[in-house]
Amino acid sequence: MRLTDFKVLTFDCYGTLIDWESGMVEALTPLTSKVSRPLTRNEILEAHARHEASQQVQTPTKKYRELLSIVYKRRAEEWGVSMSHEDCAAYGRSVRDWPAFSDSADALQYLKKFYKLVILSNVDNETFSYSNKRLQIEFDSIYTAEDVGAYKPSLSNFAYMLDNLSGTGIGKSDILHTAESMFHDHKPANSIGLASCWIYRRHKDEGFGATMNPGEMPKFDFKFTSMGELAKAHQEQLGTNTRSVPD
Repeated sequence: MRLTDFKVLTFDCYGTLIDWESGMVEALTPLTSKVSRPLTRNEILEAHARHEASQQVQTPTKKYRELLSIVYKRRAEEWGVSMSHEDCAAYGRSVRDWPAFSDSADALQYLKKFYKLVILSNVDNETFSYSNKRLQIEFDSIYTAEDVGAYKPSLSNFAYMLDNLSGTGIGKSDILHTAESMFHDHKPANSIGLASCWIYRRHKDEGFGATMNPGEMPKFDFKFTSMGELAKAHQEQLGTNTRSVPD
């Protein structure tokens, strides 16, 4: 299997293209600074994973920015910190400020020359519009949890995407699903027989951070530690100059 075998790259956004872990840790500072004991970065992220995954199952049709407000409330309760409604709402809005990884925009601009680029994200449409500006690319299609009425790892999200792409003549074998999260993306991709590429952003960290442990590790077809590495690997397969895509 080669990268050049595919016509479409479908992407998770947060954790793959947008540095959501850095963004959420920064946005949580007003809360975590009030906790009675120091919290490690991974403790903060793992608390996010637990509360977010639970809330997404309980309220699958709630918009992501509103769901994050509840996640903030649950963490404040867990850590024994008082908070206001506005504190919770501000955290939900903070997604628009989460930064893109430094290599995302350049890699996407390169890949756009060879593939259709598609987003499949656990987010609402308004919030994604802010992240899209940071990524500096026009995606061919954007499918969100708000569109589907469910959150990954639900197979409904993948079925929705595949149904819509099939209407444009794109079959499952044309698609390489590209994502960081084993829990949200690679595990369901395995379930439906979709080829996948692991962008292992957390290769220097322990655990799964802001995503749940998937249990048995899913399989994947390609593995890179950044979007820049993915773009360079594609260039190497084409035999072109790899220096045009920075790290």
